Amino acid sequence: MARSEMYSKGTETRRELMGDAMAERMASTVYNDPLMEKFADWTREAVFGLLWTRPGLDLKTRALITVITDTATSAWPELRIHLRMARRQGWTEDELGEALLHTAGYIGAPAVREALLVARETFAEINAET
Repeated sequence: MARSEMYSKGTETRRELMGDAMAERMASTVYNDPLMEKFADWTREAVFGLLWTRPGLDLKTRALITVITDTATSAWPELRIHLRMARRQGWTEDELGEALLHTAGYIGAPAVREALLVARETFAEINAET
């Protein structure tokens, strides 16, 4: 695949959001075959290059929106990734927990309960790493 300007911009933004260690870990474990490598290339360009770098919202706000949409769509593996991104952007565990609790009235308690369980596990992993 020819690397576009958006691909390069997306790669930089993705690494900023994830950090070097997580980006490398995902490259070697999730995106390490031709099928998933194509998906990774697409997300770098379309998601991180086009969406995350649009003007109007900062990365911190976009990270919170992504955590909430993961919860609303029951995207639990993605929620783990995006909670890490949100923490790297400055959201605290308490703020993220409160944001998730707030959504219970709008998307339902079962999804928020699962999101909070995922958050608890993810925060414990993050805290053990530091």
